[in-house]
Amino acid sequence: MRIFDVSRRMENGMPVWPGDTAFQYEISWPMEESESVNVGSLTLSTHTGTHVDAPFHFDQDGKRIIELDLSLYIGPARVIDMIGKESIGPADLNDIDLAGCKRVLFRTLAWVNPSKFPEKIPHIEPDLAPFLASKGVKLVGLDVPSVDPIDSKELPAHHSLNKNGIHILESLTLDNIKPGDYELIALPLPLVEGDGSPVRAILRQW
Repeated sequence: MRIFDVSRRMENGMPVWPGDTAFQYEISWPMEESESVNVGSLTLSTHTGTHVDAPFHFDQDGKRIIELDLSLYIGPARVIDMIGKESIGPADLNDIDLAGCKRVLFRTLAWVNPSKFPEKIPHIEPDLAPFLASKGVKLVGLDVPSVDPIDSKELPAHHSLNKNGIHILESLTLDNIKPGDYELIALPLPLVEGDGSPVRAILRQW
């Protein structure tokens, strides 16, 4: 069995969505004071690094993180190359067999410099959601920070995916992952009021 870590590193100075809370880790109770241990503290957004969106993120009446079905985030997943695409729609999947595939991860390689937040990303076309739902897909992941364009305020892909019962996993790191079938594990934290949650995402392959 091989394990691939597909999570973005969480470290001070890492890029976050413009205007969002900066990530900060610090030793808030050092060993010199506690006399036995170092204890750290975190300041971060719920959308820091690799993360899942809860519907409440973009729908005032949507489910919170604690209400989501954890089985969505564990199970077979297919990594599909979408390198060079400006957007991803049904036509891009015409030649791809999605039979029995509940989780799809789009590998775009569009986030070229991991130390800077991207100015432009390939996005999900809203009509992709009903197409994927018709194939039985329940989760979409991708290696950029949003399923919608960076400057979008209406978030049509977020809403369309939610309407079609498809959950969202964003900001994966898929540079060294070959297209194919894996087992995904990307569990969110049990945040009772959470609109999103960082995850430690891994892929396993036998």
